[in-house]
Amino acid sequence: MSTVSLRWTITRDSYLHFGERYLRKDWNEFRLFLPHRHFPVGTEHRTIATHATLLLQHSHRVKMANIAKLFTVRAQTLVQAAARQPQVAIRFSSTSANWEFIKTEVTGEKKNVAVITLNRPKALNALCNGLMQELSTALKGYGKDSNIAAIVLTGSEKAFAAGADIKEMAPNTYSQCIQGNFLNDWTEVARTQKPIIAAVNGYALGGGCELAMMCDIIYAGEKAKFGQPEIALGTIPGAGGTQRLTRVVGKSKAMEMCLTGNMINAQEAEKVGLVSKVVPADQLVSEAIKLGEKIGTHSSLIVQLCKEAVNTAYETTLQEGLKFERRTFHATFSTADRKEGMQAFVEKRPANFKNE
Repeated sequence: MSTVSLRWTITRDSYLHFGERYLRKDWNEFRLFLPHRHFPVGTEHRTIATHATLLLQHSHRVKMANIAKLFTVRAQTLVQAAARQPQVAIRFSSTSANWEFIKTEVTGEKKNVAVITLNRPKALNALCNGLMQELSTALKGYGKDSNIAAIVLTGSEKAFAAGADIKEMAPNTYSQCIQGNFLNDWTEVARTQKPIIAAVNGYALGGGCELAMMCDIIYAGEKAKFGQPEIALGTIPGAGGTQRLTRVVGKSKAMEMCLTGNMINAQEAEKVGLVSKVVPADQLVSEAIKLGEKIGTHSSLIVQLCKEAVNTAYETTLQEGLKFERRTFHATFSTADRKEGMQAFVEKRPANFKNE
């Protein structure tokens, strides 16, 4: 269930607005502890306040401690303000929008797994602008629905997505791409806080492979094929094919795939670490849903923190990542779910998480 909520964004300007303008050189250090992002009202604000408190406790520099104090007060003020806001419940489901290019449903034993199906069968689910806009809208909706623990993204048995819509893309010019911020709508998949599981059957080529790699976990059907064939079209991957693929499979394999356009099958994709599991095609979506249900047995708050920590490994050095992980680990000790989880373990009973 989603709620109308207050949001506050931490930016460089808001950091300087705290009256510590002489601390410009310390922005990167501050951002390491409190990353640039949106913090929704409620649980996460309490977590943010904890991050700031931890920064205050561990800081050896008085001026950084002053910033942490100011930020803690601000976060606590927002939590109090949110408590006074009327909560408006809005259920997001497949009936809340008339989709043209996708299908949506909520499934699982507890109805806590959303399934989004790409639905352009005649075009092998080619990723046109309309499809990506609908996908972005659906993800935002499920992201606000507190009943949803995980999201499964899939296509048909013949094709997850055979690539971007070349007919739609072909007339573009360089200036149009720049001024129109081409492919910007694709980023919502990577920005979604809730876990997204890609269930890939058939072809995942070009933009389809890139879309799968934006997800957190990839399950593949036995006959799935992955590839980046843009080189044959006189262009290169533009939505992560040269970046995410390299980080996953290594430089040599990524070079081979991107420079030749050759595809790899599901078994090889599992071998090189691109997918985590290969299952029979007719069991793929059900297996992905089971995975989403398993994730849903845990605290959604802690799941989101854990996802962020893993993703940080791709964005920072090892030492910065380890520091971020440790601070996030420390922050979990301010949550009711951490207390409940450990108490349940000691008492040998199932944990009853409240996502707090």
